[in-house]
Amino acid sequence: MRKTIQSGSLALVLTVTLAGAAQASGHAKVTTPTLTGFASLPAATFVPGSEPSGSLITGNTNGYAVPFADQPVQGFSGIVNNGDGTFGVLSDNGYGNQANSGDFLLRVQRLAPAFATGTVDVVGGINLTDPGKRVPWKLTREDRVLTGADFDVESIVGDSSGGYWIGDEFGPYLLHFDRAGRLLSAPVPLDGVTAPETATRTGATANLGSSKGFEGLAKSPDGRHLYALLEGTVTGDTAGDLRLNEFDTRTGKYTGKRYVYRLGAPNLAIGDAIAIDQNRFLIIERDGGQGATAVIKRLYLADKRDRDSDGLLDKTLLVDLMNIADPRKLAGFGETFTFPFQTIEDVVVLDEKTVAVLNDNNFPFSSGRTAGVADNNEWITIALPSSLHPDKRIFPAHGR
Repeated sequence: MRKTIQSGSLALVLTVTLAGAAQASGHAKVTTPTLTGFASLPAATFVPGSEPSGSLITGNTNGYAVPFADQPVQGFSGIVNNGDGTFGVLSDNGYGNQANSGDFLLRVQRLAPAFATGTVDVVGGINLTDPGKRVPWKLTREDRVLTGADFDVESIVGDSSGGYWIGDEFGPYLLHFDRAGRLLSAPVPLDGVTAPETATRTGATANLGSSKGFEGLAKSPDGRHLYALLEGTVTGDTAGDLRLNEFDTRTGKYTGKRYVYRLGAPNLAIGDAIAIDQNRFLIIERDGGQGATAVIKRLYLADKRDRDSDGLLDKTLLVDLMNIADPRKLAGFGETFTFPFQTIEDVVVLDEKTVAVLNDNNFPFSSGRTAGVADNNEWITIALPSSLHPDKRIFPAHGR
């Protein structure tokens, strides 16, 4: 039942990947968002020779026996374009909560989609660690390898040196790692906001829902600022309003500037947020349904200039992920493609008219594609009817 990383030439993988990616991000004119690429990583994909995981899982596992012999490659919650045909994809906190994820190792997977064959190759990855003892409280493991009981990492951007800024939901915290996955500085809290996981540890009063921290993390094109978007509403704010917080990467502090993204309804959630220029973001908004109950899975364009002066980011629907044209039947599901997953948590701009979107399969729990069958990690590319006019600096000039 387990699929492990295949051996072989990385150069060959990247050659195939670049050809497939080029095909997936073509510039054929379309009048509606249209599927141009489909690739899938099987649900039961594991890091070979790693460590057992999932010993604390309970509930319906869709037929998979636990614990697993190795660490699963799953739960994609953020993506970074490496610029060489591969992408750094963030595995989230593990199995859904702090209590059951202490043997899930936090990791950035290095993946290469091959749209020509509809497959995804796992070509490497790094575990996230804290050898410098930057975290001042006790971690789950004595060797300071970070786990899903320590942080709920849900969003990621690259920095100028090949490392990563990562958004956490348990603090919420911003975490800065080098290119080897080593934590560079102490977790940065958000003043005035405390999640229950941190409240339990510190005795503070929680004013945010459990795991409702930084689901989105965007980087300004010049790299100077990060914009960290909460998934949940802070107590006292209008229900469905989410704070977008500006952070200065030079000073390592929040600037005090804050914007508001309003969900379509208070029971919805965001899945990711990325910048396309100095003022605009792409934001995934979703309901909690899957399969037949999946209704709202959308990609919005949001603008912080607030042209209507209502105190909110201006929103424009860009793609309805439940209604994507697929005239060539690339995914094998007919001429209309849907993305009916509970959690959709990754978006990346490939070129001015093409975006890629990935689901978080919550392995082994989610079964949005087929009831009773654990979801694969699906990777789609979508051609847009008109250009996003992105800032060219959001694209990697060379491989990370």
